[in-house]
Amino acid sequence: MSDKMTYDGKDISISFDGSKCIHSRNCVLGLPNVFQANVEGPWINPDNATSEEIFAIAHACPSGAITFERHNGGREETVPLVNTLHVRENGALAIHADLTIDGKKDGFRATLCRCGASKNKPYCDGSHHEVQFTASGEMPVKESEPLKDRDGEVGVTSLPDGPLQVEGNLEVCCGTGRTIERTQKAFFCRCGASGNKPYCDGSHVKIGFKG
Repeated sequence: MSDKMTYDGKDISISFDGSKCIHSRNCVLGLPNVFQANVEGPWINPDNATSEEIFAIAHACPSGAITFERHNGGREETVPLVNTLHVRENGALAIHADLTIDGKKDGFRATLCRCGASKNKPYCDGSHHEVQFTASGEMPVKESEPLKDRDGEVGVTSLPDGPLQVEGNLEVCCGTGRTIERTQKAFFCRCGASGNKPYCDGSHVKIGFKG
């Protein structure tokens, strides 16, 4: 059974994919009149805000769990001008780009597991809280040249029992937004054991990681 549900309003429909949600709570805190947690019946009410307000809150959802479709001809979400990957403190890798993940087009936003414990790999499912995963979101800057192009498609591949291979124009940022590297290909740890987080250092082999 799919975890994706769609709630139709007059001017806009909101879709919610529970399998991608990391409970960042941007939606229930930003538009509590639309996203009403812990209620009986439908918990998303698109007609309780303007389509522009919903447009903004969807963009604030790091995991891509919230998407929308307008019925009034307004703005739709577009590809970012700069592709970014933010390393979240003690948590996931939040990527914003025109994404293809494991061979499938997957929108513009996703949060990817880096603790190794997610039951929905390669996506984060919040398991880093349960396993008390600890990993800084602040890393030293790596010397890198500015990219000629900063947008375009980004491909994410879960290598068998190994890291996430990410290819495409990408700025890797710490949790507070500082750019730590500009790259077109990188390998990110998804076993949780690397001594060079967020990058892979081969530790998945030592611990027998199964991905």
